[in-house]
Amino acid sequence: HVQSSLGNHYHQNASLCFDYCVIGAGPAGLQMGYFLSKAKRDYIILERNTGPASFFRKYPRHRKLISINKVNTGRQNYEFNLRHDWNSLLSDKPNLLFKRVSSEFYPPADSIILYLNMFEKELGLNVRYEVDIGRIRTVQSQAGRSYILTDQHASEYKCRVLLVATGLWVPNKISFIGSDLIEGYESMSTNADDYRNQAVLILGKGNSAFETAQNLLGKASVVHMLSANTVRLAWQTHYVGDVRAVNNDVIDTYQLKSLDGLVENNIENLAIIQQGGKKLSNMKRFYLLSKHLYENLKEMNSTYLMKDVLQKHEKERETFFWQKPYNRVIRCTGFRFNFSIFDSSATLLKSKKANGRFPGLTAWYEGIQTPDLFVLGTASHSRDYRVSAGGFIHGFRYTVRAVHRLLEQRYHGNPWQSTQLSATQLVSWILKRVNEASGLYQMVGILGDVIVLKGSHVEYVEEFPVQAMPVFPSISGHEISSGVIVMLLQYGTRKIDFLGKDRAEKEWAKAWKSNFLHPVLYYYQTLPTKKDMKFRPKGWPLPKPKAIHHIIENFFTEWHAPKIHIQPLRRFLEHCMQTDLRAFYAESCFSSSLTHCKPPLFCQEGYLKHHGVTRRIQPWRDSYDPVIMTVKQGASQDASEADPTFSKYLAQAGMLFSSGLKLEL
Repeated sequence: HVQSSLGNHYHQNASLCFDYCVIGAGPAGLQMGYFLSKAKRDYIILERNTGPASFFRKYPRHRKLISINKVNTGRQNYEFNLRHDWNSLLSDKPNLLFKRVSSEFYPPADSIILYLNMFEKELGLNVRYEVDIGRIRTVQSQAGRSYILTDQHASEYKCRVLLVATGLWVPNKISFIGSDLIEGYESMSTNADDYRNQAVLILGKGNSAFETAQNLLGKASVVHMLSANTVRLAWQTHYVGDVRAVNNDVIDTYQLKSLDGLVENNIENLAIIQQGGKKLSNMKRFYLLSKHLYENLKEMNSTYLMKDVLQKHEKERETFFWQKPYNRVIRCTGFRFNFSIFDSSATLLKSKKANGRFPGLTAWYEGIQTPDLFVLGTASHSRDYRVSAGGFIHGFRYTVRAVHRLLEQRYHGNPWQSTQLSATQLVSWILKRVNEASGLYQMVGILGDVIVLKGSHVEYVEEFPVQAMPVFPSISGHEISSGVIVMLLQYGTRKIDFLGKDRAEKEWAKAWKSNFLHPVLYYYQTLPTKKDMKFRPKGWPLPKPKAIHHIIENFFTEWHAPKIHIQPLRRFLEHCMQTDLRAFYAESCFSSSLTHCKPPLFCQEGYLKHHGVTRRIQPWRDSYDPVIMTVKQGASQDASEADPTFSKYLAQAGMLFSSGLKLEL
């Protein structure tokens, strides 16, 4: 029996009961396991295979990762280096990093298996292997809702909160005429010699398709790629899920007319026929034609001899037709989420994005109709599909942490981790975050720092999912009273030539025109509503605020120049907070204290509270020089009471003291 800390609602004799069940021991599942273990929560990770990282044991098929592993950054800052380490998970062990298993910029896939094994063992995570969950249902009781997980041996696991980290592993099969004749990415041969001097058609233009084409270029006679969409290159879209340069040699061979080619057409509107109807032969011959032409050929005999096809093609004047056959047709159309294990009581809805390949989730990664069920990792990518890196390790390690912080607030009453800062510290703290923070850098436009304004101080909440801003108080545990500033990193929305001459903005006064990654701050007097979020401008991560500030893009992605970065930022914050955030020397604070009813905030919090001021006894001077005037050490009365002559001097000078002001040097 494992006693629950979420209400002790399980029966005393029940077995296999946990507060948290995590399904999947991939990178997302192990990442959540670390956070649950660190918080000393009652949890278990269930994995159907014999070890972690089962997806990476087979994929990518050609065994080369395209996730960056930049070991040499010239910096020793842990947070900064994670910006360029796309494979490590987060932990409190600074040496538990991916670079321990590989130093290659694009590492072999087997290295991720070694790393995740190391991560699990060194942290002692509670993982149970060879548990294949085949059914998930919910039960209701007086204590609330629970999830029941049934494995291949009919054993059951009961948990209050379910965390699904199964990823996308079901091949995304597209049904069309002749789809039964083709090979799948998941089962194709990866031996390039098997394609020697063959004509190959690849269905798809994503990274798996280009990875396959890259492997065949030197052996196949022809490589053609077909899909409905044109090629989207990651260096143009800033989306890591688009085609990476390391795999796009086929674009060169296509543009330089070296037999290879790319074609746009909807796959569902095509037909693939095999000449003579022979499915099995040493050299298969597949012909590609339109669905329209195929349906017109139905009237003819089922063998579809090529002379008949050609005659019908000429008669119909059909434009989409290949007169030359292919020897292989390979489907490389990605993967989808496994919805089949959820019964009607725990049904996850399909997202409208990516043709329903992902589950539909709230902005805080909870199932839309399944309370207490959260989706982690690649499967949670529906929240930032084609926007940010939430479908990849270097992105979802931060969204997993965000979900854990939500769990701590909702179920254990621990508010979202925050830092209380004096308002005068805010500029420095923001600069530190934009120049170092890895979560903001990787989850562009999705995770942002929320600055809760509270007069002379602020609560600084890090890496909050900004799409959930309408419910910020309930999720974070922090109330909003005097406004809020949201800071995130984002790209520009204008369409430009990303290698063109004028691709970067150079005038800091036009920072809002920045095209590349740069910090943006949004100021709201009250939180945006759900309606505001729904109707926000296209391409904006947040609705229009009361005030907005862009910090101009920088070639080195560093923002610390006094005139073009720091001063405009400070002036924006002063406008939002209605206070002076400048720093002063002691002499300036003393002078301001003598001449203003309300000295600058920096002087109030520092100089006038004796911070950084050395005490020493010095007699009054006849000149009453304001810089060297003192009150006797230990005096508690106002400066005007300390010396009648001094009081008379102040009156003659027309200076006004605020009540209770103490002057010490």
